[in-house]
Amino acid sequence: MQNAQSRYFVISLLVSNHPGVLTRVSSLFSRRAFNIDSLTVGETEDPAVSRMTVVSWGDDYMKEQIVKQLQKLVDVKKVQLTDMSRTILRELMMVKIALDKEQLPEVKEAVSAYRASIVDLSPDSLTVEITGETPKLNAFLDYMRQYKIIEMTRTGPTALGRGAYCLEND
Repeated sequence: MQNAQSRYFVISLLVSNHPGVLTRVSSLFSRRAFNIDSLTVGETEDPAVSRMTVVSWGDDYMKEQIVKQLQKLVDVKKVQLTDMSRTILRELMMVKIALDKEQLPEVKEAVSAYRASIVDLSPDSLTVEITGETPKLNAFLDYMRQYKIIEMTRTGPTALGRGAYCLEND
């Protein structure tokens, strides 16, 4: 459990895009008993490089240790503790809801209010895609709980710097 001195933080990494890198990064966290709350990975504009966004929590000492240990990994090209005031964080969530035809207008109104999109519609369910900051997604999910949620998935936050603030491969 987090204590008063612990808080969440986001680390961005540029890594080699080949098999085994994700395992080495996640193993580093596990060996040191650090928790990964969220991890997103994807190819960058350079197909040889992937970008990872890791969300974790801990005190300042833990943050420093994680960054230092990640920098030692051979396939890690760049590690940056994200400056939250200079970063855009977004998350993707898809929610499949069971509904009948009478509920459709009110669900469509909620989808519109949250700036989400209906990406699949069948006679007995609909699937909504929503992106945004975590509190927005949580609020949408709380609202949708009045309907029967069949299944859902979410990515966890991914991050990109605002303006000139960016993670560069030196």
